[in-house]
Amino acid sequence: MTEIIFEVTEDETDGGYSASAIGYGIHTQGDSREEVRSNVREAVDCYFDDMAARPKLIRLHF
Repeated sequence: MTEIIFEVTEDETDGGYSASAIGYGIHTQGDSREEVRSNVREAVDCYFDDMAARPKLIRLHF
């Protein structure tokens, strides 16, 4: 696998962002765009234990 895509939505009521990977059970959130980017990287690292199986590119669609 070369890439994974996350759909990022902004919570208009409480603020912050939620991110969900398309086609995978990976979900995370953050209070700012920078925090959600960092949390997405961490979530992908946790989901793919084997670094060889980890996608080389992570895309965020806001």
